[in-house]
Amino acid sequence: MTLVKYNPVRSLFDLRSSVDRLFDDFFGLDRPTLREPSLNVVPAVDLEETGDAFKITAELPGMDKKDIQITFENNVLSISGEKKAEKEIKEENYHRLERSYGKFHRSFELPGYIDRDKIEADYKDGILHITIPKTEEAKPKQIEVKVK
Repeated sequence: MTLVKYNPVRSLFDLRSSVDRLFDDFFGLDRPTLREPSLNVVPAVDLEETGDAFKITAELPGMDKKDIQITFENNVLSISGEKKAEKEIKEENYHRLERSYGKFHRSFELPGYIDRDKIEADYKDGILHITIPKTEEAKPKQIEVKVK
């Protein structure tokens, strides 16, 4: 069962960043450019399955807890929010202040044996951790082998 889906939008953002870096390196653009500040609105997410739960870790640096929404409906866990970035550069000859905003949404289809009342989420230092426990029936059980 594959839980992480391919995201073509993220691939396009990664490609654009790579091409921008290539041109900057080639032309020696180590000074601030007039290009918009990069705002990656597709957060990196890790998904792990253990015997007791599914664990999701999402990188959301610079966000406030109030800007993150988590929902679980029809066995789909969704993480969404709005990421805001502000960049200010002051130098001798100029002053630049730019703001960028972007909404993101990630969804994960999970199996039907989730204990939805015990889902927990915590957010600290830009990292969101979500623990989605499995029902008792779905957890692996050790069966004792008797010798006769």
